[in-house]
Amino acid sequence: MRLVRGAIGLAVAGMLAGAAVPASAQFYMKSRDLSGAPVQGDEADIVQPLPGATRAETRAGLVWTMRAALNVAALQCDFQPTLTTVFNYNALLRDHKAELGASWDTLAKYFARVNGKSKLAGQNALDHYQTQTYSSFSTIAAQLTFCQTVSAIGRDALFTPRGQFSGMAEARMREVRNSLTPWGEQIFVRYMFNDRTALPRFDPACWTKKGQWVAKKCGSENWPPAGTGMASQ
Repeated sequence: MRLVRGAIGLAVAGMLAGAAVPASAQFYMKSRDLSGAPVQGDEADIVQPLPGATRAETRAGLVWTMRAALNVAALQCDFQPTLTTVFNYNALLRDHKAELGASWDTLAKYFARVNGKSKLAGQNALDHYQTQTYSSFSTIAAQLTFCQTVSAIGRDALFTPRGQFSGMAEARMREVRNSLTPWGEQIFVRYMFNDRTALPRFDPACWTKKGQWVAKKCGSENWPPAGTGMASQ
């Protein structure tokens, strides 16, 4: 009887543990590999520029940028609860409170330093930096890819030792930026439309009654639009 109860207990524990882990493929059977090289935190395509920043200030900017990405994910990705983006974000705010707070203080001192003695000028510059940082994570065309990627990063942040959040940001920030480019299913080939507003010409003169394009009257066919590619396998 004890063996049966023990087996049941282990099974329930396994189910609860599994429930806390987000699925590996919420949207695609095979997702695009978006991993990239580590960053320093001063790359123009990674963070908002901090001219004249020290190494500590650059690292603080990178930490705050990663925090912003995880915050955006918590706000925009909760439509799929298994991603656990809200849980991840709230938990990392507690786990990495000291490092996040120190990074914010470092940034505040940086903007106060580079904007002279005016406290208001420094605060305004910091607010502008914050707005630009958040705006840089627009996910209109790549929401699924972004949400899935940042979900995994947020989960890994929970297992990152305290005081080492900056190292995790250096290792994964390029992956976050890569996720803002739309990618689809990587097993099944299909068209990926980067320009979703483009449409073929519908002029009656450009088509025969059988629906064939008349190149002599309308030139080369403009569909699919330029820049459209095929998802790689």
